[in-house]
Amino acid sequence: MSRTPAAVASQASAWRKVGIPTAILSGFGLLALILAALAIGKYPVSLADLVGVLGHRLLGLPSRTPAAVETVVMQVRLPRVVAALVVGAALSAAGATYQGLFRNPLVSPDILGVSAGAGLGAVLGIYLGLPVAAIQGLAFAGGLGAVALVYGVGLAVRRHDPVLTLVLAGVAVGAVLGAGISLLKVLADPYNQLPAITFWLLGSLSSVTLGDIVAILPMMLLGLAPLVLLRWRMNLMSLGDEEARALGVETRVLRPVLVAGATLVTAAAVSMTGVIGWIGLIVPHIARLLVGPDYRRLLPASLVLGAAYLLTVDLIARSAGTIEVPLGILTALVGAPFFLWLLAAGRRGLG
Repeated sequence: MSRTPAAVASQASAWRKVGIPTAILSGFGLLALILAALAIGKYPVSLADLVGVLGHRLLGLPSRTPAAVETVVMQVRLPRVVAALVVGAALSAAGATYQGLFRNPLVSPDILGVSAGAGLGAVLGIYLGLPVAAIQGLAFAGGLGAVALVYGVGLAVRRHDPVLTLVLAGVAVGAVLGAGISLLKVLADPYNQLPAITFWLLGSLSSVTLGDIVAILPMMLLGLAPLVLLRWRMNLMSLGDEEARALGVETRVLRPVLVAGATLVTAAAVSMTGVIGWIGLIVPHIARLLVGPDYRRLLPASLVLGAAYLLTVDLIARSAGTIEVPLGILTALVGAPFFLWLLAAGRRGLG
């Protein structure tokens, strides 16, 4: 806080020199990963056929690519790729926001019960035999309702630290919602409903359509907008309420806005793909190791890395074995050892 304006300007200039080439390189890397995800799978697509399909669909160029290849690329893989990019970016941005707001490196997007609430809503929809759109709607409403309940408890208990109150209320509400999920699993038909419930709770992109993505995209953009536009204030929020207010930040207004944005994108993501853990916890730490703790750089880096990470995990899930592995299993297998390494090494990614 004691740096001179000249030092700040010098740091900003240094970041532009390093950051712009890094951003360009990251963009090309993400593009290459997208092309690989469209080409690799049980039905491999050659680069020539992939370019032909994309050129025909995007630019109207003539193409001799077989219809089967075009169907695989445009109707099967493209929705999964787009969903992986959107959901991965959203969950990692929400995780980075929550970690800054609650000043805790162990915080993830489900800290306030949004994943448990969305899970209960979706499980209830499956148990009642509702159509997919209704299940997704219940999941979205359940996630928002859970966080609203947690925040209501936080407002009711004013005499304690607001951050600690929200965390403890989230743990308690999440436990109750988890008990509701377990009860519905016990009551569900073990031959039809229970497998569907279990698979949904582990997360998957296998049934995502472009229509699903279009339906949640407005909510994603609405939730991400305050996180991106106010990311520079996150640096002050991470100092603590008293310090932030001393620097002119009205925490009582800003915190609900940021919590609402992070909750909205998380609920929208979970309603479409099911519960995919560890992304919002691990990816912000990776971004912090690469670009530092400044949220002006950390949040954009988390968006890009989250999109790339989930796209890579989904590619492995549908290509590594004879059956598709649920995403929640793979993200835990990758995320937990990495987090233990961070913890053991005492790296600044946990700071």
